[in-house]
Amino acid sequence: MTLFNTHTQEFGTIKYKNGSNYLTDGLVSLNHILRCRMTDAEIGMSLKLVELIDEIEDHFGTRVEIISGYRSPALNSTLRNSGHRVAQNSLHMEGMAVDIRMPGVPLREIRDYAGRLKAGGVGYYPGQFVHVDVGEVRYW
Repeated sequence: MTLFNTHTQEFGTIKYKNGSNYLTDGLVSLNHILRCRMTDAEIGMSLKLVELIDEIEDHFGTRVEIISGYRSPALNSTLRNSGHRVAQNSLHMEGMAVDIRMPGVPLREIRDYAGRLKAGGVGYYPGQFVHVDVGEVRYW
């Protein structure tokens, strides 16, 4: 899986799985590239979320740009207090959500595909990103 963190400017082509076995080094690399952009804190990202990101990347055949991965409670609070539409109990703080875009892929296509997967929540922010999470299935 190839990821680009838009805040840290880091690229990572990461092999996190070999067959049905997860690779510790790959998961550590994923957790690092998806870390909190404000505190640099890392969390073990949900494996279901990792699989979802990989499925979306495989479908469109291009890298996934990470707008927001893990959010520490401090970052989540900062975003809320500065007027961003951020849930108080955001799944980003649990390692269960990412905000993404993909070069050359219209956001509405990412939204529509992620919605068809019914893996969790899908939020569409035109001109910005698509939110995907592995919580309850819901759309906004």
